[in-house]
Amino acid sequence: PSPRGLRSCQPPRSSLPAGSQLPCFHGSSTIRNLKERFHMNMTEEQLQVLIEQMVDGSMRSITTKLYDGFQYLTNGIM
Repeated sequence: PSPRGLRSCQPPRSSLPAGSQLPCFHGSSTIRNLKERFHMNMTEEQLQVLIEQMVDGSMRSITTKLYDGFQYLTNGIM
């Protein structure tokens, strides 16, 4: 198995539509961007610290609180 399931996100090149106008199919930036988003250059320990920092920042964010309030009022999601 590949780290963090990255291989399952990589479609075979033959399945990409030839001549597609969708920007996600142009060049090799899509796979590179996925690797960056999954932080493939980090160890598991570094990744755990990063995720904890992201969650902590989100919990203290006013926009998170506002969005949670919106979800509660409109959808009953707490």
